[in-house]
Amino acid sequence: MQQAYPETRRDPVVETRFGQNVADPWRWLEADMRTSPEVANWVARENSLTAGFLARLPGRDAFAARIRSLFDYERISLPRKAGHSYFTLRNSGLQNQSVLYVQDRAAQVPRVLLDPNDWSADGTRALDAWVPSRSGRYLAFGEQDGGSDWRRLGVVEVHSGRVLADSLEGVNDSLIGWVGDEGFLYSRYPVPPGGQAFGAVLANKALWFHRVGTPQSDDVLVYATPDHPGWGHKAFVTSDSRWAVILTDEGTQARRMVHLVDLRGGVRGLERKAGAGWPVLPLVDDFRNDWKIVEGQGDRLWFITDAGAPNGMVAELDIGPAGGSGLDPFRRTLAVADESSARWRVVVPPRDWVLAGGNVVGDRLILSYRHDGATTAVVTDLRGRPARAITLNGIGVATGFSGRPGDPETFYQFSSFNLPPTIYRFDLRTGQASPFASPRLSFDPADYLVEQRSYRSRDGTMVPLYLVRARKAAGRALPTLLYGYGGFDITPTPGWSPVRMAWLQAGGAFALAGIRGGGEFGEAWHDGGRRAAKQNSFDDFIAAGEYLIGQGITPKGGLAIQGSSNGGLLVGAVVNQRPDLFAAANPDVGVMDMLRFDRFTGGRQWIDDYGDPAREADWKVLRAYSPYHNIREGADYPAILVTTAEGDDRVVPAHSFKYVAALQAAALGPRPRLLRVEAGAGHGGGKPIDKIIATSADVLAFLASYTGLPAPPGAPTP
Repeated sequence: MQQAYPETRRDPVVETRFGQNVADPWRWLEADMRTSPEVANWVARENSLTAGFLARLPGRDAFAARIRSLFDYERISLPRKAGHSYFTLRNSGLQNQSVLYVQDRAAQVPRVLLDPNDWSADGTRALDAWVPSRSGRYLAFGEQDGGSDWRRLGVVEVHSGRVLADSLEGVNDSLIGWVGDEGFLYSRYPVPPGGQAFGAVLANKALWFHRVGTPQSDDVLVYATPDHPGWGHKAFVTSDSRWAVILTDEGTQARRMVHLVDLRGGVRGLERKAGAGWPVLPLVDDFRNDWKIVEGQGDRLWFITDAGAPNGMVAELDIGPAGGSGLDPFRRTLAVADESSARWRVVVPPRDWVLAGGNVVGDRLILSYRHDGATTAVVTDLRGRPARAITLNGIGVATGFSGRPGDPETFYQFSSFNLPPTIYRFDLRTGQASPFASPRLSFDPADYLVEQRSYRSRDGTMVPLYLVRARKAAGRALPTLLYGYGGFDITPTPGWSPVRMAWLQAGGAFALAGIRGGGEFGEAWHDGGRRAAKQNSFDDFIAAGEYLIGQGITPKGGLAIQGSSNGGLLVGAVVNQRPDLFAAANPDVGVMDMLRFDRFTGGRQWIDDYGDPAREADWKVLRAYSPYHNIREGADYPAILVTTAEGDDRVVPAHSFKYVAALQAAALGPRPRLLRVEAGAGHGGGKPIDKIIATSADVLAFLASYTGLPAPPGAPTP
């Protein structure tokens, strides 16, 4: 039955670009709903329609109960050590926000240091990044409000638990680099009078030093590039406080410049030498390659780089007066501050596997590699000589392995589609791993079959696919939820999700397609799905759906698709291109207007992946797949539930608003096209458990209703 959608004003807005006329009748929906009564009224009417529709769906309450039960177990984060203290996040199960604890000695009972559940009545203020000083005397933390990407940084004195008066604004996407206990380096944008306007373009992110106990107005500008407002700067401080390593990017592409600050003599020594500024030494002065700092010790620095190594390798810089010998092997790709004293050396050469990260712990390098659906940790000495390799429990994802030179231990966690995170302690001296914190489970992971398959895309490329379902149902065609991302060199991992487990426990299957544009197989895989090659991402995802139906994994009419952010763009694009293939779709916080994405917040940084709408060749590619501009009037579309949030200042909700207005104005068949807008939330980070459960139950009930998935059985008793 056709829905009666809210009346939506349609304006005669038409732009001529590169010889084409492009209508944009719902541009007025780009206004901030929190300051525009007209947009707020439209959103309220859309939300009312959607809430009434979802309330009538069978299984909505059962999904909510099931998801709640799957969240209801005690969780602990990876421990972080500073001085003689250990810091962990803990959640008793259904707390809206996890609580930060400190344990002054390994054998003592931990105590609460910061509890964000006390910061707001509705749980929408969250603890974001938190970094203790090396001695553990202080801890800097980020506070996130309503899901916004903006942060306020504060400082707590660890021993007393007293939150200091320090309050730093204008912070968005920053590292925190402590320089002893004096203070820390952080990144911020200029804060205009009256605060940062919602949707404003981000520019001129600079690096600052904040001394503990002083107002933000006294902070020292360390590094800025006003002639290049699109460049952003972050700083990593080595664990011995010897070097500050400044990483500069100009977008989302993994290409960085590198500068160094010599921290010998401490902050006051730098200020005496430099007056108003700190001396910053250039190390890598172009954006040709990626450079990820691993760690530093004295005059030695270790980086992961793709310079001549698409899958990544480890290179060591010896910057001491007598460091190294011979010629610089990266001479053609580096500009080194003092080429006579700086020497580079390949420590760990590239492999066929993708080098995802690394740390120096104790006197070892611990490197994490991705391959064939598994994570392998390779442990070497600091010269790159292999000591051992640890294969981590098959298909799944391992994270962690943090620590400092001299530490005797490190911690990591492993999870998979059918296994919540389990934390292990790894003893560097013995090479033994032992469980540190294991979740209490209400189900048997062995009841679920996790497979890695591959399928052929339109151009013949083989694409990896994870497939998860109940072992006893593996021979039957099941309603299937297919997820994809395919962008920004990001690799969706086979990790734990209570929401996906609720779908599995209701009798469905879940599939994750590793499509081009992501980072599954290194740089070439990313390049194969970006800019002019973006259509490969969509072809790969469509081929995944065809494979699932063709193999009898899901019946025709039983396939739902889902994606968030760039994945929301993916879902919108493939629904336009193949509406016949899918029964239901959930594009979440998606980028839907590809001709204007660069006009809002950090959108212009996405040009590396999408192309520049100001360039004719790029504009024509974007115009060809933009979800908002390619809705097929008269086609029979799947049921669509578009989800976004009022405070999303990364992918502004206007993308979803305009897309839904266009969907509802077109004749697309009898299935619904609905919008759900979450209040007090943003792009996803910091969302309280209550809101996660409510949103997820709505989405699963909607997708289940159009794929034939029955409501899940009653939630088990804890």
